[in-house]
Amino acid sequence: MDVTRLWWVRHGPTHEKTFVGWRDVPADLSDHARIARLDAHLPRDALLVSSDLIRATATADALAQGRHRLPHDPALREMHFGIWDGQPWDVIARDHPELSRAYWEDPGDHAPPGGESWNAARARVRTAVARLLAAHSGRDLVIVAHFGAILTQVQHARACTAVEVFAQGIDNLSVTRIDHGVNGPALITVNHCP
Repeated sequence: MDVTRLWWVRHGPTHEKTFVGWRDVPADLSDHARIARLDAHLPRDALLVSSDLIRATATADALAQGRHRLPHDPALREMHFGIWDGQPWDVIARDHPELSRAYWEDPGDHAPPGGESWNAARARVRTAVARLLAAHSGRDLVIVAHFGAILTQVQHARACTAVEVFAQGIDNLSVTRIDHGVNGPALITVNHCP
């Protein structure tokens, strides 16, 4: 099996002060110099895929020149926060004190009302990654996605707990590279900001 290099890029900033999951909010892509540095850091001949949410598709558009674009993939979306989406943390903590605490302190099967658990999000993204690896073995893929989606893959590569991976920062327009080969995933760089 050839090594397949996945270059995970977190979308541009949204400037939201609330939970943002599947709610479709735009990214601020006005920092052209930073986007140019990011573009130069990524392999030119890579395939490019993104979540179908506008903040990811617009970021991918900014990186598309010279890269073959694959169809948007809804399985690469952010965690689904259900009724918490669009709510500030203090409102969620007030309205759902036990569940909101459990969701972050004991991630796994706890899910916001109408949303998905960490385990469900992790399984969704891993299925998408397995599909991409099978279809594009030995290639470079730039995947424009979200904080939670990227963290699921960092957790898989590190073989750590969800609590441990939640301590990892993933900045907007950062790159996390995970190589997939015969020995499984190898974490090369996390949260690199070119």
